[in-house]
Amino acid sequence: MAPPLSRGTCPEAGLDAAEIARIVPGLTSVLEPPAPSPGAEPPGGAAYATGPAEGHPWCAGAVVLAGRGDVVALHEAVGWAVRYRGYDEHTGRGVELPAAERVPMRPDTVFDLASLTKLFTATAAVQQIEAGVLDPERPLTAYAPGLVADPRTTLRHLLTHTSGLRPELPLYELPDAAARAARLAAERPLTPPGEQRTYSDLNLLLTQALLEHVTGRPLERLVADGITTPLGMTSTRFAPPADRRPRIAATEDQRRPWGKLDRGMVHGAVHDENAYAMDGVAGHAGLFSTAWDLALFAHALLTGALPLHPALGFETARPWFMGSLAERGAIGHTGFTGTSIVLDQGSGAFLVLLANTVHPVRHTQGSGPRAAAAECLARALDQGAPVEAARP
Repeated sequence: MAPPLSRGTCPEAGLDAAEIARIVPGLTSVLEPPAPSPGAEPPGGAAYATGPAEGHPWCAGAVVLAGRGDVVALHEAVGWAVRYRGYDEHTGRGVELPAAERVPMRPDTVFDLASLTKLFTATAAVQQIEAGVLDPERPLTAYAPGLVADPRTTLRHLLTHTSGLRPELPLYELPDAAARAARLAAERPLTPPGEQRTYSDLNLLLTQALLEHVTGRPLERLVADGITTPLGMTSTRFAPPADRRPRIAATEDQRRPWGKLDRGMVHGAVHDENAYAMDGVAGHAGLFSTAWDLALFAHALLTGALPLHPALGFETARPWFMGSLAERGAIGHTGFTGTSIVLDQGSGAFLVLLANTVHPVRHTQGSGPRAAAAECLARALDQGAPVEAARP
C-alpha cells in the first residue's frame, strides 16, 4: 500500500523549522501544575464533581509527531508514561510514584487510542462500501433485520452521527455479549435519523455489528487484515497481551464516582468501560497504537492507499483541537484518554498528538495544548517553502 515514511528535516517537508520547534516546549509546559491562585482550596472528597485541584497538570506525558508528504519532521516524547500510583480524591492530586518507579515517555510508547478507534472502524466500513458490500444509503435492517430499532437508520447516519441515538449506554452493567447486543438493538433514537447531529459511541458499536454481520469476520480481523497489517502498523492492535504492558502509557485510577467501574489504576487494558466489558474490542474504543503507526495511517489516507471519505467518521474543521488548520478544512479526531490526529488534505500535512491526560484521573481542562500544537503546524505550513522547492 503506502510507501514507508522516513524521518527528515523541516525543509524537506516544506515546513518552517522555527514553528515546528515551538511544539515540544509547549507540551513540556503543561506537564507540571501551574502555581495555584491565591486562596485556592483543594476540592475535598465530597466535591469531585468540580474536578481535580486547581493546577492539575494537563497530562503526565505526551508523544508528538508532525510531518508532510512522506517526511516526518518531528517525533519526540516528553514527560512520563507512568507517573502516578493513584489519585487522592481528598486533595485532588495524583499520588506520585517514587522517581525510580516512574516510566519515562518514549517516542515508541503505546497509547490507548480511545475514540481514535472510531476512524479505523469507519475506514473498515468505507472499504466495504467501495467493495460494493455495503451501501451507505440502504437501511441497516435490509442487511441485518433487528439490528436497530428504527428501520430508517442507514450506515451514513451512523458514520455522520445523525442517527439520533444518545451518546452512550451503560452496557458494562449487562452480563454478556447477547444482553449487550439486545440492549443496543432496542435503543430508539431521541430524534429522527438524519435530523440532527449527536456524537454517539453507539453509532460505531452498531457499525461494528453491521460489519461483522455482513463479512462474517470480527472487527479486529477486519482492521488487521484491511488496515494495520498492509500498512506495517506493527504496534497497533486491540487487547494487547501482558508482555506489551511495559511499553504502554498508563491511564486512570478508575473508581466511582468519577469512573463507572472500580478498577484502580488502568495500565495495559482499555480505559473505556464499555470496551472493557467487550473484552477490549469495540467499534468506538479499544485500539492501542503508537504515534509512528498513526502517521502511517494518516499517510495512507492522504495518499489514497486507504479510502478516505471525510464525511464518514471524521470530524471536520474543528478549531478547538485543530487550531487554524480548521480554516483549511482539516479533518481528524480526538480520544478521551488524550489522543488526537489531524490531517490537512490540501498540503498533505499531518499531526499526531498522544497524551495520557487521564493519568491519574480524568479532568476538564480542554484541548488547548492540542490546538496550540496544530496552530504551530498551520504556521509552519504558511511560512515553509513548497515541498518541491525544499528538496535538493
